[in-house]
Amino acid sequence: MKKLRVVAWLGLSALALFLGYLPIAFAQAVGEPEMAAGNPETAKWAYLAAAISMGAGCVGAGLAVAYVGAAAIGGVTEKPEMVGRALIFVGLAEGIAIYGLIIAIMILGKV
Repeated sequence: MKKLRVVAWLGLSALALFLGYLPIAFAQAVGEPEMAAGNPETAKWAYLAAAISMGAGCVGAGLAVAYVGAAAIGGVTEKPEMVGRALIFVGLAEGIAIYGLIIAIMILGKV
């Protein structure tokens, strides 16, 4: 059972890396001169790249908050004075979604 869990995490990590680099590849395919001309073909790739970066960021943040939040609640029940530290870790996990939003805004700023 332990090996299956490790293989599942490795597969999810590889998928996350792929989804993380996919918007960058799409955004690079949408060149600066072509966007100035208003080419609808390149604009659709920019919209797709923004959607993937935002979606992957939110899914990653959701998974991170699920695990970190559960561990934080478990730690707070044992030591109530650890609330501040637990909230910091949950906030760091939420930052993943904000990074995805920033990248999406940067991509849409080029359209």
